[in-house]
Amino acid sequence: MSRTARLFQLMQSLRRHAPPVTAQQLADDTGVSLRTLYRDIEALRGLGAIIDGTAGYGYALTEDAALPPMMFDDEEIEAIVLGLREVQAVADPQLAGAAQNALAKLQARLPGAQAHRLQYAVLYADRIVRPPMPTVDVRALRQATWDERTIEMAYVDANGSATTRRVDPLSIVFLKETHNLIAWCHLRQAYRNFRLDRMKDLRITDDSFRPRRVPMLRQAIEVLSDCWPEPTAMVPKSHALAES
Repeated sequence: MSRTARLFQLMQSLRRHAPPVTAQQLADDTGVSLRTLYRDIEALRGLGAIIDGTAGYGYALTEDAALPPMMFDDEEIEAIVLGLREVQAVADPQLAGAAQNALAKLQARLPGAQAHRLQYAVLYADRIVRPPMPTVDVRALRQATWDERTIEMAYVDANGSATTRRVDPLSIVFLKETHNLIAWCHLRQAYRNFRLDRMKDLRITDDSFRPRRVPMLRQAIEVLSDCWPEPTAMVPKSHALAES
């Protein structure tokens, strides 16, 4: 791991842990010795981060140089916490981790009273039954969607039929307790809904469908809304759009 990446990881650890966090905990998080950890703390201070504490006591990040000043009212804080905790409850591991880091960043930068309100927000989101985990690299799928790159994958539908699909990914949505990809399917020549826990062998191709994703997504949502709340069978007025 490069020193820059290690310092970034250390900042994330300082944001995430309740202060004061021990040097040993921070060293364990970043995979370094205590001697290196102490040097890294001083390096972050030199870059503008205000970190209270010393060796043997623990550390607390009180001013985060990476974040600008911000202010939210009480209901805005509750909305942010609720939304990010919902992401933690239902998203894939990478996105759930990003939501946790975002909460830690906000708490590190807010004034004391608001940081306390964020930490002990009234509203909370959790799921007793977690959604099935995607069986493909969702980070790569998100990037392909942003880049408007056609993908190929193996897919097993609700009836157990296995096919190889070539699709233009438009959006990843959470519907009916599962993660789904809304896409244009080259095989069916129609918009389709694909569950991420039924996808395998994801491959990002070099073929681009830029700049058509936004209008295609708008059309797909119109199709989807025609048959809400049955998202796995998107039925427009004249064509049946099944998951398969």
